[in-house]
Amino acid sequence: MKRLTGWDAVLLYSETPNVHMHTIKVAVVELDPDRRDFSIDAFREVIGGRLAKLEPLGYQLVDVPLKFHHPMWREHCDLDLDYHVRSWQLPAPGGRRELDEAIGQIASTQLDRARPLWEMYFVEGLANNRIAVVAKIHHALADGVASANLLARGMDLLPGPEGRPYVSDPAPTKRQLMSAAFVDHLRHVGRIPATVRYTAAGVGRVRRSSRKLSPELTMPFTPPPTFMNHRLTPERRFATATLALADVKQTGKKLGATINDMVLAISSGALRTLLLRYDGQAQPLLASVPVAYDFSPERISGNRFTGMMVALPADSDDPLNRVRACHDNAASAKESHGLLGPELISRWAAYWPPAGTEALFRWLSDRDGQNKVLNLNISNVPGPRERGRVGGALVTEIYSVGPLTAGSGLNITVWSYVDQLNISVLVDGSTVKDPHEVTEAMLADFIKIRRAAGLSEELTVIDTAMAQA
Repeated sequence: MKRLTGWDAVLLYSETPNVHMHTIKVAVVELDPDRRDFSIDAFREVIGGRLAKLEPLGYQLVDVPLKFHHPMWREHCDLDLDYHVRSWQLPAPGGRRELDEAIGQIASTQLDRARPLWEMYFVEGLANNRIAVVAKIHHALADGVASANLLARGMDLLPGPEGRPYVSDPAPTKRQLMSAAFVDHLRHVGRIPATVRYTAAGVGRVRRSSRKLSPELTMPFTPPPTFMNHRLTPERRFATATLALADVKQTGKKLGATINDMVLAISSGALRTLLLRYDGQAQPLLASVPVAYDFSPERISGNRFTGMMVALPADSDDPLNRVRACHDNAASAKESHGLLGPELISRWAAYWPPAGTEALFRWLSDRDGQNKVLNLNISNVPGPRERGRVGGALVTEIYSVGPLTAGSGLNITVWSYVDQLNISVLVDGSTVKDPHEVTEAMLADFIKIRRAAGLSEELTVIDTAMAQA
C-alpha cells in the first residue's frame, strides 16, 4: 500500500462526468508475415507475462473511510485481463481516420474506479497488416514521463524486474486505512515548515529578480473567450498527424528555436486559423504547458510535473514572428517557473481536503463559459529513441494525449518516437466540427514556417507511419 501524493489525488478529484482524467497512449504495431495470426488471446499472454515489469497496472484505488485522507494504492491486486484487455475491430479501409475515430470513442467513457484504473484495446483491421494497442490510463496513475518509461518497459526498451511471478496482496482493513491516514497526517504536519520555507524562498527569488514578469505570466486568470472554452460535453473526438522529426529539427535550427518552441509556434498558427474560422477574430491565447521535474528512467508511476503558463501569439499573421514570440514567451515562462520553484503547487496540493476539492471541481466542470485560467493545454513529451517491439512485433508509431480540463475543449499533445514527431489532438463534442481540422491546420502552418524560412515546402514522408488523414 502507498498513499497517492497530493498532486496525484488532485488529478483524481478533478474528474467529473464530463471531465475525464484519463490519458491515451497508442502504439501502432506491424505484424511480421509469420505472426499475422497474433490474436487478442496471445496479446493477453504477453501482458500477463510482463506484469512484474508493468507494476502500476496492478494498482487499485482504495478510498479512506470518511475521506479522512487522500486515497491509497493497493499495489498488487487481482487482475482480470479479460476485462482490462479488450478487442476492437476497425471498419474498412482501416486507415488513420478510422483509428482516430475509434480512439475518440474509447476516450469518451470513464474508467471504473472499482478496478485498476486502466484499459487496453487490441485494435484489429488496420491496413498494411498492422494492429494498434490503445491504452487508457488514469492521469492519477502516471504523468507523461512515467507513461513513456512504462511504455518503454512494455516494449523491452528499459529494464525491469525479471522472473518474478505476479502475486496479489490482501485488501486492507478499515482499521489499517484509518491508522495509516492518521500517521500520514502527522507526517504532513511535520512537512509544513519545509513547505513554507520552500514557498518563501520562491517568493524571495521573484522579489529579488531584476526582470519583472509580464502580466500574461503573472496574472493567468484572464484568458480571452474563444470557441474552445465552454462547458465540456462527455464525448471525445481524436485526431493524429505525423511530421518528420528531422524536418522540425532543421527548421528549428534555421530559426534558432527548440523543438518545444516549434510545437508552440505550429500550434499558435493552427489556432489562429481556427480562431478566424470559428470566432471571426484572432487574439493572443494562454496555454498551460506541463513541465516535468523528475526525469528518472526508473519512474513508471506518479506525477512529478507542474504547468507553466505560456502566451501564444495567435494574433500575429507572420509565421516567423510567431516562432520568435513563442521562443521568447517560453523562455520567460521557464524563468518565472524556475523562480517560484517547480514543486510549489504539488507540495501544497498535499494539504487540499478531499471532499472540498472534489466539490470545487464539480462546480467548475458544470459552469457555462470559459476557463478562467487557460485556453488550452499543449504538451511536448520526448518518447523512445529506439524502435520497440510488442510480442516480437515492431512498433511503428506512438501517439499520446492528455485529458481535457474544465472549460477547455482542446488538448494538443506531441510525442517524438525515433524519427517521428507525432501530433495528437483531443476535443470534446462541441469544440470543432472535425478534430482533423486542428491537425490539418498544424501541418499547413508548419509548411508556412518553412516557406518563410527559405526551406523546402515538401515535407519528408515517414514510410513507417500511416498516411495522413
